[in-house]
Amino acid sequence: MAPCAPLLLVLVVSGCMRGTRSVVVSPSASRAPGIGETGRADASFATIVDELQRGHYAEGEQALRRHLARHPGDRAAQAMLRQLTGDPQQLLGRASQPHVVQDGESYSLLAARHLGDASRFLILARYNGSTNPSRLQVGQTVRLPVSGAGVLAEPVAAGTGEAGDGHASEPSAPAQADARRPAEAVAESSAQKARRLQKESMALLGQGQRQQALARLDEALTIDPRLPPGGAAAASLRKDLLAGCHQRAIVLYRDQQLDPAIALWDHVLAIDPGYEPATVYRARALELKQRLKQF
Repeated sequence: MAPCAPLLLVLVVSGCMRGTRSVVVSPSASRAPGIGETGRADASFATIVDELQRGHYAEGEQALRRHLARHPGDRAAQAMLRQLTGDPQQLLGRASQPHVVQDGESYSLLAARHLGDASRFLILARYNGSTNPSRLQVGQTVRLPVSGAGVLAEPVAAGTGEAGDGHASEPSAPAQADARRPAEAVAESSAQKARRLQKESMALLGQGQRQQALARLDEALTIDPRLPPGGAAAASLRKDLLAGCHQRAIVLYRDQQLDPAIALWDHVLAIDPGYEPATVYRARALELKQRLKQF
């Protein structure tokens, strides 16, 4: 999953005026062009995920396939393509339960809670027929699969045909056994996965793949927000990740997308409760949201 994607996961620059008195918040004057606008073949995975979050599915699929042609071993990109092209009913199961969206919730947050991974926001959005995962309204009723992560627990293998061909495979015997483990074993497995993802992020950083390193670290911290950094490099990357999430939240705030902005700040504060900028701006977003309800 990309940094704070949901998730996804994805860094943009901005700022936010302090002491705002007007109820209307203006969008940012300029934005970084998306993959559909530039047509670049070198769009980063984080940029691709950001476009998918906005509902640019066709452009996102093309960009993912170009990315995988250059990085065939990128498991995060393989899994994202599978979410984009696979049958949501097959991947998550047909049995579902209704859920009324609460204040601050997003597809990324719901995916983290119910599928075990915030980067699975895309398949959950498609499961609900959404063409724009960034749009989720308070009070809206969505469907949550009762089978949890389903067959998405295993990412697409790089050497088994075309990545993301949309064909769901049967869960392996070990995967079925995992589903029957007691809660203690599952919790231990989650902690181990978080540590593994953090190690992978450090390896990616060492290879010069900074955006992928940020995305992998965000996956780890979504699973375990209190995961120890495990070294100066990891601590530094985490600091950059939190700053990027905060900046993205400010952009959303300026666009009056208050719920996803608040969800991002919640994510930041889950990782670092002492991150003061997130605390301050989250309070402003909640105040603005309350004021907008009066109109």
